[in-house]
Amino acid sequence: MRENHDQVKGKQKQTKGDLKKAWGKLTNDDHKIAEGERDKDKGKLQEKFGDVKDSVRKNW
Repeated sequence: MRENHDQVKGKQKQTKGDLKKAWGKLTNDDHKIAEGERDKDKGKLQEKFGDVKDSVRKNW
């Protein structure tokens, strides 16, 4: 299955969030951990949006 732009960008945001969280834990920076969580959540949301968009395209 070919992934669309939103799915790819969503996965990138999730990875970025994971890296920020890891850095926050390493440096004991609660702000960076929270920022990483937000980025990861935004990425999941964008990926799901891409899934829905893909599903609509297939059924259209």
